[in-house]
Amino acid sequence: MPKPMYRSNSFKKSIRVTRTGRNVVHYRRAKNSMPHCAICMQELNGISLSPSGGKSRRTNNRLFGGVLCARCTADVIKLGSRVERGDMKLSDIGMKQRAFVLQLVAH
Repeated sequence: MPKPMYRSNSFKKSIRVTRTGRNVVHYRRAKNSMPHCAICMQELNGISLSPSGGKSRRTNNRLFGGVLCARCTADVIKLGSRVERGDMKLSDIGMKQRAFVLQLVAH
């Protein structure tokens, strides 16, 4: 049984065979991946992975900052305004964008 600290998924497991033929499990800390947009899966610009500073220094402070890229944020704002005016229905919007449009309309 591994130590409790190794039981989480934050450690990558690699199985090695030693020269004597024993199977040994080596653990190494998983690196954080770059944050990506929730709609188009593109890597987000302007995001710092370093832990120094507060959250406002690590992400941008605009609407949906750290969650959506600038292009998808612009699209969501356009769709939200069209829904509020009555030009579009929520059923006409794609599933990925609909949740963000609902958040925007609720404010």
